[in-house]
Amino acid sequence: MHRRLIAPGALAASLLLAIPASAASYSPGAPGIGDPYYPAYGNGGYDVSHYDLRLKYQPQTDELEGTATLLATTTQDLSRFDLDFLLDVSEVRVNGAKASFATSGRHELEITPAKPLPKGTPITVVVRYSGVPSTKSAYGFSTWHRTPDGAVAADEPEAAWWWYPSNDHPLDKATYDVSVAVPDGTQAISNGTLQSTSSRLGWTRYNWRSNKPQATYLTTLAVGRFDITTGTSEGGVPVVNAYSKDLGDNDGAARASVERTGELVDWLSGYFGPYPFSSAGGYVPNTTTGYALETQTRVYYSPKQFANGSNTSVVVHELAHQWYGDDVSLKGWKDIWINEGFARYAQWLWSEHEGEGTAQELADYVYASHPADDAFWTVKPGDPGPDNQFDIAVYDRGALAVQALRNEVGDDAFFAILKGWPKDHAYGNASVGDFQKYAEQVSGKPLAALFDTWLFQPTKPAAPAARTVSIAKASAAPAQPKSWKRIAATNDLHAG
Repeated sequence: MHRRLIAPGALAASLLLAIPASAASYSPGAPGIGDPYYPAYGNGGYDVSHYDLRLKYQPQTDELEGTATLLATTTQDLSRFDLDFLLDVSEVRVNGAKASFATSGRHELEITPAKPLPKGTPITVVVRYSGVPSTKSAYGFSTWHRTPDGAVAADEPEAAWWWYPSNDHPLDKATYDVSVAVPDGTQAISNGTLQSTSSRLGWTRYNWRSNKPQATYLTTLAVGRFDITTGTSEGGVPVVNAYSKDLGDNDGAARASVERTGELVDWLSGYFGPYPFSSAGGYVPNTTTGYALETQTRVYYSPKQFANGSNTSVVVHELAHQWYGDDVSLKGWKDIWINEGFARYAQWLWSEHEGEGTAQELADYVYASHPADDAFWTVKPGDPGPDNQFDIAVYDRGALAVQALRNEVGDDAFFAILKGWPKDHAYGNASVGDFQKYAEQVSGKPLAALFDTWLFQPTKPAAPAARTVSIAKASAAPAQPKSWKRIAATNDLHAG
């Protein structure tokens, strides 16, 4: 028997080759994704591609237990990483091996895998957890809303922390499977399409799937007793709507509005292009909140949106977000104008369609309704700041900017921009700057001055968005368009 003799230097070299990288190259992922409005939101070091959430919820006690499985890829040599989460964690595994974990900050779950993770490594993260979401708060608020027969998770810019661990920022979009077991006689509503249901030992499990990239704040959960309706739009889009069985006087108006979802999806497709997701719809739980939210494919509506009667305008607004905000999501929260300015403008287009005031008339009315010293003009829709992110000016001055763009480039180029933008940036993220470049590319016109005037200057522009209205005429407020009161009442404001 012969032994191969290895020189000491060669042995040392072979040992070095067995180590994937210097330990010094591994570092923790950042505890924030880099958004200046919300520095602690999201995380660095990895990118999530899919969430699998298997949950069980007891409405009577508000107890939630679950297992979240995240499929991700590391974007750096990673020694540790964070997830955004508030509930109590019992176990974490990374690629099958138990990982150590701790809580840090107001909503951070710090995970240290058994072995460092080289850049580009596919990882599977399993988090087992439980808790009572309504007892948890962060920054002095909660986005978990109890109802008489269950609960709802729907809010902006954060909602996930109360029910699943995540990389909570729109820059890290993913697909979802959400499986929820609830007591028999209770329903669980979420995004996408219902894949199956099953009943066992007094519990019914609902399995929902979203097969297109989805931001974390657009992922929703509602548990309660619902009347669920299904159908298909003329354009072939499946529609699922749900209404709490205890809406009372608001029930009829809610149904008269939300049941038009299929019709409105098809109508909006004429402006924005083919509907980008596998299903559409909305739900109206019995909550005390006042806002609506564009939760992807399954819009959340407060019953208060229908307190004064039917409100198709809010349905138009939230469905417009499916293209502007959900399909094409913002890069940073300062880019909120692309979401809200265009959703508001869709309401103006609907008003024109219904013969209740043209988009131009509405622009004239908004411009003339706010004198030059009104604080309305100090909010910059293109970068409003976190305190003004959902200010009325982001909606209304934001829509004025859209009308100004239309008047500047002409209808042919304008409607080409409306339809081309979601196609060109499908399922991705974009900024206000990206939109300006795209509008200039399509129209062939320089637009920097126009965007600066309407989106970034804290003063009232010297001329209205309407070319057909003189400055002198605009000094006297035009007649209020018929649709204005409904439009003004439909802001999907953040309630946190």
